[in-house]
Amino acid sequence: MGRTAFRRCLGMLVVSLMGSLIGPGHAQTSDQSVADTLDEQEVEAPLDPDQPLTEFSDFGVEWPDMDQPLEPLVDDSEDESGSDLTAADEIENEQIQPSEDFSADELSLNEYRPTDALAETAYRISFEGLPETIGEVFDSRFQILSVLKQYRGEDANFAQIRRRAQSDADLVERLLRIEGYYDAVVQTRFEADGAERVDVVINVQAGPQYELDAIALPGLETAIAPDPQKFRDSFGLQSGDIVNSDRIMDAIARLDGAMAENGYPFAKTGEPELEIDHAERLGDLEVPVTPGGRFNFGSIVLAPTKLFDADHVQMIARFDPGDLYQASDVEDLRRALIATGLVSTISVDPVAAADPAAVDIAVSLTPAPLRTVAGELGYGTGEGARAEVSWEHRNLFPPEGLIRATAVLATQEQSGSIAYRRNNYRRRDNILNGRTGLSVVDRPAFNAQTFSVAANIERQSNLIYQKRWSWSAGIELLASRETDVTGPTGATDRETYFIGALPGLVTFDASDDLLDPTRGFRISARVAPEASLQDGSFFYVRGQLDGSGYFPVSDKIVLAGRTRLGTITGAGNNRIAPSRRLYSGGGGSVRGYGYQSIGPRDANNDPVGGRSLVEFSLEARVRTGFFGGNLGIVPFVDGGNVYTSSTPDFSGMRYGAGIGMRYYSDFGPIRIDVGTPINPQPGDSRIAVYVSLGQAF
Repeated sequence: MGRTAFRRCLGMLVVSLMGSLIGPGHAQTSDQSVADTLDEQEVEAPLDPDQPLTEFSDFGVEWPDMDQPLEPLVDDSEDESGSDLTAADEIENEQIQPSEDFSADELSLNEYRPTDALAETAYRISFEGLPETIGEVFDSRFQILSVLKQYRGEDANFAQIRRRAQSDADLVERLLRIEGYYDAVVQTRFEADGAERVDVVINVQAGPQYELDAIALPGLETAIAPDPQKFRDSFGLQSGDIVNSDRIMDAIARLDGAMAENGYPFAKTGEPELEIDHAERLGDLEVPVTPGGRFNFGSIVLAPTKLFDADHVQMIARFDPGDLYQASDVEDLRRALIATGLVSTISVDPVAAADPAAVDIAVSLTPAPLRTVAGELGYGTGEGARAEVSWEHRNLFPPEGLIRATAVLATQEQSGSIAYRRNNYRRRDNILNGRTGLSVVDRPAFNAQTFSVAANIERQSNLIYQKRWSWSAGIELLASRETDVTGPTGATDRETYFIGALPGLVTFDASDDLLDPTRGFRISARVAPEASLQDGSFFYVRGQLDGSGYFPVSDKIVLAGRTRLGTITGAGNNRIAPSRRLYSGGGGSVRGYGYQSIGPRDANNDPVGGRSLVEFSLEARVRTGFFGGNLGIVPFVDGGNVYTSSTPDFSGMRYGAGIGMRYYSDFGPIRIDVGTPINPQPGDSRIAVYVSLGQAF
């Protein structure tokens, strides 16, 4: 019946092609060294100087017999139609006939031959007859595996080019079989393309695509009903579908995933077997299936470690004992344990349990280094230079109890602080924070010596898990001695403020990336009721609303916009501590202006802050082709102002514009922005520079 069986071939067909990237496949071309060829031969007899030269199959042409005249490349008796020189058996025995009178222009396209077969020649590659159904996967595989492509930048003699072309013809046949073209005929020919250049044409006669006939999944029926039908539906392939090896492997992957997600941790699929009927142009597919048993989750089994115990791991897991086993829950647990930052290597695997209906989850891990010393240097116009050094131990108080000590030495700030942080506090992704610090800040806006104590609990996004909803709530107590300007003469007055606050934050994040969003939006709201004690007590509320949106224009251009509204109600501007007022200007605000420099000013031309603000930003994030596409250019325009009233009136807006550069590293974009104020206030610098990690918003 013309039926041929290919056993265990489908996965191996695709894998073997890609495996040749690192295997010796490319070495078996016309460029293979003589030493590689001789290594495969056993030399037992002594050398005979009269012995004929060894034939090198990869060289591409036979060694000439000096006593015989060379035969022409093309048989003059060829029929008038001028058939192409494409068949492998025609090329195998050809001899090259040099001719001093040769001119490429005098030959027809199908009769190209070089004047000197051993002279180096450049070439280009083209296809004819590829089916319209051939897509990017075929193209990318050919680009990676092609011998002609690999050595295209190097000149080669005509014999080498022919050998490479034949190798690529074989490759194209294999690639076409992956997509169901089992009757494809691939031939090569050579056309004149200039005096020292040849066009290698790969001609394809694909023939019809074969279709699947019978599809068998033996063993699937041993799964517990109604799972067999559910898994068969997940497999997805039907009789009449094209025999495409990629689609078959995808179907097997879907079947594996469906079984692992529905309680079958030990399910396996065997090697697919495809039997091709060339007469009928059909293929019968058989994939052996061993579902194993269906199980629920049992207990967490953790090898002894000082990091945390099995109960803590169970608290992190999104499944409870007795839940139906799901492989995605196991993978989620593995990622969550990596996100703690405490482990170096980890494995999370189902194992047999004492309960025959359950599987335990065995966790084995290697602790990562727990101590880190870090330093940071920075500079910002209006802020000056800044140096920060920190030391931390990420598990000083198990489980996941971090202590960090930080010191800052900057042009306008000197501070020290100790912070406590416990991840996965009582519930997965809950974080308990505590901090105490002492700082001396001397900025144009205010001078403050502050001691603070704060604590909060939060649920925030991180680089592994970007959450739609995040929040924080806490308490803050501080004592601050601050200098403020009073009266029209610019006189200063120093007061001590005792402040208690209950800050809260809620954020909805519908963007696609934490550090470099390209689509979606974000909205966040902050509210902080505060009580202040100095010459009596009073209360006020600080509030702020932020929104940003990201709109892809093309693959390389993203438009991004941001707006911010802030207000303080319940107290006059002069009663609120200068450090608690609202300010605008700087790298994360209105670029082009100094830090906190926008808004009303005192008699000394220093900013005094206010009780309301409004800001907006608009920028175009354009990726360039430089540095492998990792360099971007960002033109931007910002605007904003601060007002002493509790509601903004949108008057006197200050605008800044400029251009930025982004280098897109593996850990996020590195940002450098240079801006200038469009309508500056007296004393504003003409140029402002900002450097940071991550986008401006």
